[in-house]
Amino acid sequence: MGAVTAQLNSEHEAKAWLTRTARLGGPAARRAGLWVLMDGAAAIGFAAGLAFGVDAIAERKGPGALAVWLGLVLAASALRGGLSLLAASAGAQAARETKQAARSDLVAALFTGPRRPVGAAATALVEGIEALDGFFARFLPARLAAAALPLLLIAVAAVASPISAAILLGAMIPFIAAMALAGTLAAAESRAQFRALERLSGLFLDRVRALPVVLAFEAERTTTAALSRAARDLAERTIRVLRAAFLSSAALEFFAALSVALVAVYCGFNLLRLLPFPVPEQLDLKRAFFVLALAPEVYAPMRRLAAAYHDRQAAQAAAASLSTFVPPAPKAADAPLAGAPTIVFEGVTARYPDTDAPAVDGFTLTARAGTITALVGASGAGKSTLLNLLLDLAPLTGGRILADGRPCTDLSREVAWAGQSPLILPASIADNIALSRPDASRAEIAAAARAVGLTLDRPGGLDFVLDERGGGLSGGERRRLSLARALLKPAPILLLDEPTANLDAAAEAELLSAIREAAKGRTTLVATHSEAVAALADQVVRL
Repeated sequence: MGAVTAQLNSEHEAKAWLTRTARLGGPAARRAGLWVLMDGAAAIGFAAGLAFGVDAIAERKGPGALAVWLGLVLAASALRGGLSLLAASAGAQAARETKQAARSDLVAALFTGPRRPVGAAATALVEGIEALDGFFARFLPARLAAAALPLLLIAVAAVASPISAAILLGAMIPFIAAMALAGTLAAAESRAQFRALERLSGLFLDRVRALPVVLAFEAERTTTAALSRAARDLAERTIRVLRAAFLSSAALEFFAALSVALVAVYCGFNLLRLLPFPVPEQLDLKRAFFVLALAPEVYAPMRRLAAAYHDRQAAQAAAASLSTFVPPAPKAADAPLAGAPTIVFEGVTARYPDTDAPAVDGFTLTARAGTITALVGASGAGKSTLLNLLLDLAPLTGGRILADGRPCTDLSREVAWAGQSPLILPASIADNIALSRPDASRAEIAAAARAVGLTLDRPGGLDFVLDERGGGLSGGERRRLSLARALLKPAPILLLDEPTANLDAAAEAELLSAIREAAKGRTTLVATHSEAVAALADQVVRL
């Protein structure tokens, strides 16, 4: 019972998320809906031109009358083609704008929300967002057309033949029932298929990241077998989705063809006056032909909706995962600092979710403007958490942090940061340094590199291209690159997290001068185990 309730709640949240996200389509979504509705009016014109043209031939009204109605048929056909193109273009634009906005929210939630498995995050960011494309580009316009046009066309058909309109209306009941049953089956299969895709993506990404370990322990065969099982499961579930889609299409085509056939039989027997029962109408050729031409158009919007129904199921399956990524509420930006501030921690407590004890409890510190404060302590004492509080990367659950006497909510723009594991992009050394300040000039980048002692005696100098693992740089050079980034950013606060960890004594000694250079004119907090780094500080706080 609990599993059923959880599934219903998940489906409700997914639908609510899709409804909210659909509003991001803006004017393009409204234009797509307008074009598909106008197609109904063009269909009426096409049927009328066809019916009166056939009647003009039968009654021998001359080439002039035939030319008028033939012109109406051609104009309506051209208009319908243009409207289809406009609707497709507007739907694609709405989908593009919606996906872009949804992807931005998702990235914000990934960076600021709870940590997620890398595979699930990658699947949501790529396959999950792309699964929304058909829903916004095709399904939403088709749903609007299916809700409005069939009843409108049946009402127009009733003007020519009320009995034919009644047949069309009655045949819609099994048609709608078939759509509902097929949709329920396809929804379950689509959700299972998307979960299988998530599992395969996560497993593949995890094994690629752990490839050195897999090779070291000779686990290639086991890893290949696990990936094969996940791939087969995805393939089987994809086939089930396609099977459900084909079965639903067959059922819908059957009922649509049956209804048109019933209308054709009725109109034919009525024209021949061979109906075995009395009816309150006698059709002529143009009325009968008008109803026959309009009958397929009654079901055309619903058939297009059925063709796009898989897009809805795929989007709902993806939304069940995407709706769990909640973007952070916007925060009021702090006023820029005039210079290096005095930073005060007053009874600060930081507790991470799902932990038994706080990482920091009741911490108090005053770091005077322009000084270096070293935070020294054993691993797990909370040194990195205190730095992360200033970056808004750790939860402040008690106390407050002041900068020049003002409460701080987010100082990330005022902070230059060098962490334990510097991010290295597959780009040149210059591009990697410029991450902290993309508008920096070449001369400024070179000056920052020289200031921290980053040697550029390799081929290409600053243009030497690194791989994503930082190949070509030693451990000390990576730390210097990180310090160069911090030096390049004109921020009044400098945070250093274990800047000399895992370096030998000689490399650490070379890096001390770079740290001293980067800290000039800033309020600096350094988390470190090194007594040599602590010796640079104006005050040392042991945790």
